[in-house]
Amino acid sequence: MHEHSGHTDHIHTVTEFVPQFVLFLPFLIAAVIYLVAVILSNRKHKQWPISRTICWNAGVLSAITAVAGPLAEMAHGDFTVHMLNHIFLGMLAPLLMVVAAPMTLFLRTLPVSNARRLSKILKSALFRVITDPIVASLLNVGGLWILYTTRLFEVMHENVVLYVLIHFHVFLAGYVFSLSIIYIDPIPHRTSYVYRSIVLVTALAAHGILSKYIYANPPIGVTKADAEQGGMLMYYGGDTIDVMLIFILCLQWYRASRPRLSVAVRDSGF
Repeated sequence: MHEHSGHTDHIHTVTEFVPQFVLFLPFLIAAVIYLVAVILSNRKHKQWPISRTICWNAGVLSAITAVAGPLAEMAHGDFTVHMLNHIFLGMLAPLLMVVAAPMTLFLRTLPVSNARRLSKILKSALFRVITDPIVASLLNVGGLWILYTTRLFEVMHENVVLYVLIHFHVFLAGYVFSLSIIYIDPIPHRTSYVYRSIVLVTALAAHGILSKYIYANPPIGVTKADAEQGGMLMYYGGDTIDVMLIFILCLQWYRASRPRLSVAVRDSGF
């Protein structure tokens, strides 16, 4: 009996460790690559802004906190912690890492031939479709609706491969969404501020409605009390990140329109 219990504990440890390691490793590699790129860039060009490096590392740390360690383990049995991890992995980490301007850093660090290849990818039709704000919001918020309103949330915790894939999707969808709304890196396929603002407001409304839906309709396997706490955290925690996103977009819009406003004022005689 004791031997069987030890074997079960071993299996449990393996099944906990493997997905955490698989999810943790890419973010660790991303942190190292970014740091190496900063060092190489500083040798050839002016100093890379320390604020961007801080944002990248903070984003990586936020993502790692969500996928590996105590919070990741607690999230299996605590829906509120799971939702906290969703905010870290799908909202905060992507926003911070987009603000860190990784493509700009890599373009100025890579050899000319490789930089041209990267630019070609950024200009491709596929990248244009994926980074369209509507498509990005469907991948991001739409994916969350599917996760929390179907059996997918329950099945995810029973299948290691699905668990890993969904967590990668949550991060990547959040990253592409942030990328499609605020242009920190060079984006060949730009859309207007009005278009992005409309999509952003719609996406935020859909995210808020989902949090209220979860509050009233717990996902399969989640108690009503946990769903209420998790839904509230999703609503108010999500709002905090959304305010940051809105602020950056509005600041960029103001800066982009300021020269035209100055010209308009001058021409009007004021």
